[in-house]
This record gives sequence, C-alpha cells and structure tokens, in this order.
Amino acid sequence: MGTENTVRFSDKELAEFKVLIHEKIEKAQHDLELIKSAYMNDGDNGTDDTSPTFKAFDEGSAVMSKESNSQLAIRQEKFIRDLKNALIRIENKSYGVCRVTGKLINKKRLELVPHATLSIEAKNMQ
Repeated sequence: MGTENTVRFSDKELAEFKVLIHEKIEKAQHDLELIKSAYMNDGDNGTDDTSPTFKAFDEGSAVMSKESNSQLAIRQEKFIRDLKNALIRIENKSYGVCRVTGKLINKKRLELVPHATLSIEAKNMQ
C-alpha cells in the first residue's frame, strides 16, 4: 500500500508511534536532567570557588560551559515539547500528515524523527 494515497496512519500504526514517542520523551527527560545537573553544578562539592588563586581562564571556560549547557537544555526542552505535540496529533489522528502537502510522511522518516510535521518533499521546498 503506497503512503501517498493514504489519508492517515491506521490506529495500530499510531499506537506503535505512540510507544516510540513515549520512549523518546522518557530518554529526552533523563538527558535534560543530566544537562540541568551539569548546568547547576549539583555534583560539584569542591572548593574551587573558595580558592584564592586567580583563575580567569578557568572561570571563562566555566561560563562558556554553562552557556553551552543552557543552550542544550533549551534545545532539549523544545524537543520534548515537540514530542508531546506529536502525541496530541496521534490522539487527533492527524499524526504523520505533512502540514504543507497534506500527504503522509514516510514511515521511516517518522521512526527517525517522530516529531516531524513536514515530508521530505515539503522540507526540500523550504
């Protein structure tokens, strides 16, 4: 059966994607916690901040690392939000339909990028 002529995925296929997305959300939330932990320095009980020596380069590096982790956290939060939006589309039975062409997005693409809202065809048009 060609995906081009299908209006939507079957309920069985939607259930499979739902499981996949829940697994991705769980992993993404775990990763986000690790990033936030690194950003907050929760695991750092050292005395580096009380050391009297001048460490401008180290401090600059730490600031850059925190900014990097902050950006990673923001990106991870967006990824989780996109996955949750995909779950809503599954409930609405509109999941996997390209928002530009109205055609079904290739199943392989959705397995790799389960929050995709554009088909490869639409993505290439951008």
